[in-house]
Order: sequence, then C-alpha cells, then structure tokens
Amino acid sequence: MNTIIHKPSPSPNHPSSLFPQISRCKTTRHLKQIHAHFIKTGQIHHPLAAAELLKFLTLSTQREIKYARKFFSQIHHPNCFSWNTIIRALADSDDDDLFHVNSLEALLYFSHMLTDGLVEPNKFTFPCVLKACAKLARIEEGKQLHGFVVKLGLVSDEFVRSNLVRVYVMCGAMKDAHVLFYQTRLEGNVVLWNVMIDGYVRMGDLRASRELFDSMPNKSVVSWNVMISGCAQNGHFKEAIEMFHDMQLGDVHPNYVTLVSVLPAVSRLGAIELGKWVHLFAEKNEIEIDDVLGSALIDMYSKCGSIDKAVQVFEGIRNKKNPITWSAIIGGLAMHGRARDALDHFWRMQQAGVTPSDVVYIGVLSACSHAGLVEEGRSIYYHMVNIVGLLPRIEHYGCMVDLLGRAGCLEEAEQLILNMPVKPDDVILKALLGACKMHGNIEMGERIAKILMGWYPHDSGSYVALSNMFASEGNWEGVVKVRLKMKELDIRKDPGCSWIELDGVIHEFLVEDDSHPRAEGIHSMLEEMSDRLRSVGYRPNTTQVLLNMDEKEKQSALHYHSEKIAIAFGLISTRPQTPLQIVKNLRVCEDCHSSIKLVSKIYNRKIIVRDRKRFHHFENGSCSCMDYW
Repeated sequence: MNTIIHKPSPSPNHPSSLFPQISRCKTTRHLKQIHAHFIKTGQIHHPLAAAELLKFLTLSTQREIKYARKFFSQIHHPNCFSWNTIIRALADSDDDDLFHVNSLEALLYFSHMLTDGLVEPNKFTFPCVLKACAKLARIEEGKQLHGFVVKLGLVSDEFVRSNLVRVYVMCGAMKDAHVLFYQTRLEGNVVLWNVMIDGYVRMGDLRASRELFDSMPNKSVVSWNVMISGCAQNGHFKEAIEMFHDMQLGDVHPNYVTLVSVLPAVSRLGAIELGKWVHLFAEKNEIEIDDVLGSALIDMYSKCGSIDKAVQVFEGIRNKKNPITWSAIIGGLAMHGRARDALDHFWRMQQAGVTPSDVVYIGVLSACSHAGLVEEGRSIYYHMVNIVGLLPRIEHYGCMVDLLGRAGCLEEAEQLILNMPVKPDDVILKALLGACKMHGNIEMGERIAKILMGWYPHDSGSYVALSNMFASEGNWEGVVKVRLKMKELDIRKDPGCSWIELDGVIHEFLVEDDSHPRAEGIHSMLEEMSDRLRSVGYRPNTTQVLLNMDEKEKQSALHYHSEKIAIAFGLISTRPQTPLQIVKNLRVCEDCHSSIKLVSKIYNRKIIVRDRKRFHHFENGSCSCMDYW
C-alpha cells in the first residue's frame, strides 16, 4: 500500500514570507522586531532568513556594522552569501577613523571562512577581500590571494582581476601590476585602466601615466580626474590646465571632483579667468559649493589676487564648521597683507564654535609676520602652545622666525631656532638668513649660510644669499669665492620668472627674455616706461644689482627684470585702465617694487604682483604692503 505524504502549505510565518517585510524596512528598530520574531519562532536558523537580515544590516542606508558582527557570530552555518556580505561590509567601510581596523577584520573573516571549511569562496568573495588587502597595502597577503584565485580558476573574472591589479598598485608594485594588466586586460574595462593610471600617478611617473591615458580606448570622467589631479599634485600645473581644456573638447563633462582637482593648478599659475570660469561652471551646473569646493575656490581667488572675491565665496558657504574653510580665508587674507581682517576671522571662527587647527594657526601667524604685528604674533603663539596645548609644527616655528626676523629681533629668532625640539629645516634657516641680509647682520648671516651649505650643499639659495650679502658691503673677494664654489659644485641660481594670463593664455617671461612673438613691442614699451619713470624723478636702485659691473650695466640689468617685461607686455596687450596681474617665482626686489608703484600711477593701472612670499597691490603710486615685505 502506497503511503501518500501530504506536504503542508508554507506557513505564513515561514521566512520566505517575511523577506518582503525586510526589504520594506525603513529603520533598524523595525528590523530588530523581525529579528526578535525569527528568534521566537526558531526561524533564525534558516540560512536564507539569516542572510537577508545580515544584508539589510550591512548594505542598507541604516548600516549597523557592530550589530551585524554580533548577528553574524550567532549564525550557526553561514552560507557563502553571508560570509561575502560581512566581508564586503567591512572592506567597503568609509569610516576614516576605522577603515584600517575594518579592512584588517575583513581579512580575518576571510581567514575564518577558509578555516571553517563548510563553504568555498567564490568570485564574489575575492573582490571584497582584495579591496581590504589593497587598503592595507599588504603585498604578501595580496600575492597569496593571487595564487588562490589562480588555483580556483577565477582570475578570468573581470572584477576579481581588477581588484588584483588594484592590490599591486596600492602596494607600489607597479611592475607586477603592469604584467597582470597587459596579460588580462579587457579593452572596455575603464576601471582597470583607471587603476593603472592612478598607480603611476601615485609613483610620480607622469610619463607612464600619460602614455597609458593616451592609449585608452574609452576615457571616463574618473580617467580625466586622475590625470588632472596627478599633474597638479606633482607640480605640473600647466599640464593640469591643458588636460582640463582637452577634457572639454570631448564628450566627458567636468564634475565636482574635476573642479576640486584643477583649482590648485589654477591657483599656482594665477590663471584668474579660468578660475572664474570654473566657479561659474559650478553654479550653472548646480554643483554644490560645499566646504571642500568652497575652500578650493577661496584659495584660488586668494592666490589669483582677488581677495575680495575670496571673502565673498567664504561668506556664501552655508556650513562653516570645517576648519579647512576658515584656514583658506585666513591664509588668503594673510597673503594679501590684510592682517587685521585675518585676525578678525580668527576670532570669528572661535566664536562660531570651530576649533582652530594647527594649519589655521600657521595662517594667522603668517598674517602677523607680513604686517609686522610682533606682539600679536607672540601672544597667539603663546596661546596655541600653553593654553590650547598644540605641539608646534616646523611651519609654526618658521612663521615665528620670519615674524621676529623681519622685525629685526634676530637674536630672539636665533634663540627660538636653538631651542626647537626638532632640527630646523632650510625654510626656517633661509627666513633668518633673509632677515640678516635685510638688517645688515653679516656676521650672523654668514654663520647661518654656512650651516645651510653644510646641510644642503646643492641648494643655490644659501650661496646666492651669502654672495648678495658680501656684495652689499662691497666684499667682491667674498663674492668671487662663493661663485667659484657654486661653479665647482655645478650649482645654478634659479632664474627670475614671471607670468601673466591674458584671454586664458599664460605668457611666461624670464630675465632679459626676448623670445616672445611680441618682443619688439615689449622692448619699445620698456623704453617708454623707463623714459616716463625718469620724467617723474625715478632713479634706478642699482644697489639691488649685486654684481661687480659699472653703473650703466647695472641700470640695464634692472631694466629687464622678468616682472617688468610681463608688465610691459600687459600694457601693450590690454585696454587702458585694465588691471594687470603678475606672478613671480622669486621675491620682488626693491627697485622693481619702487618702479611698479610709479608705473601704477603713470599709466593709471591697478597692478597686482604675487611674489614667492605674498601679494602686492599697486595702485595710484602706493602698495598694499606699505613697503613692509
């Protein structure tokens, strides 16, 4: 007699009937009620129910990693999906404070999965594990995983392969990444190409990254962003801007990251028109100008000479809780010599409940230095160290040495250096060396210069400064000795270089430069400037020419300084009363400073010059620095 077995209908409390409820959960509290129901009915042991609960805890907008860990530990026999879910949650964690811990824990869970031996990892497991390995830059574990992937026959999977390449890239093993990339790449895998390009950028090999980028069959916005930011971060500012222009010629449109990436290059080159375009592009395309993009715009406008526009952007940012935003505006005001405004923003920041970072203190101390506010600078430094309890960085010491040195407190500045708990760098010693030259303390200057030469024997700065000090007191024998030493070590002085942006094009000029297509017109304008300067009583300050030559030769040398050439080009290339903006790689000399003040009055032009240290706003015969720079 055959026995008929009647299968019962699925209970309404069966886990499968509850899964839609899990997907409809809006809060963790609601999920916990379902979890409690599962425990009460014993259905928590069903692997599908457990997997769905774990998925919600780790992948929903209500991410509960801590709760998920505890929940996972109570699953008796987790299936592969559950293992993958918890590993992925930890590997994908974007918590800046815990990403290292979570990534390490992801590797540990993978190890437990192998030890447990009940399920085998699959093609969805390895991308997560490899991502954690890449974040930790664990090359040995990466190689072991590579071998495991090959053993399981998963190396052909696109996502596994991409993450394998990423591991080698993040570990700096570009040769291994290169081999794997060319062995297994797919033409359409843009992510894989981007990973490789980013790897070369991280290594500072822009040539290799550019070659790979140029050979890409398809470029995404990420591809362009990696190259633009890579050029900017490695000091190739003109190339970054050229890449940005090239990007717009194609079908890929700039996004938020693009704008943040290109703005530092715009800032360094003083390309104000391009910076304005970037700002307008963000507004027209409704790209949010948050604290990060806002800070980049503030920095750009500050470094391009438009400090009032920088202040306007700052005031327009709704959320000013990020110290970076305050640092950008305080540093910008400091750079333009608006020390009182910088101090005012420093106090406003604290009143707004934002704790000043160490970078903010660098900005406010720099403001005091540029304006000669010695007592204010001393007070802020004391407050930072003794009240706030911030440990001074080398930059804070540099600001204080610069502040004291400019004000003529040379012994106090030197004592501060001697009492530093860390070895002074060349920036600090050069600040004191420059102050020695400024105040005529040859004995201390010679001592500091010799220390710099011993520590940095191939840096031209200390040799040039010492030579200039000798020349200023007519010690030509000392000058010759220094120059011979430079020749012996093949050390060359950095040439003066200035550039000006007109209609989006950056024109660069060196000292005595006659290579520009409009060189003849520039030369004629230089002669006109010279004649008109003499007519108002200007006489070249030949004490600035620290070479043993006759007076006429010295006057000629001053005549062709790079910033004067750039100004002459600006005068013949723009309409009357158009403001001119010049960027110079070195500190502006006293003769150029005096003559530009007069040029601004003679030609009724506002001339903004950004030198190595700060901005000078020349207008109607005076300068914003009040001749203190």
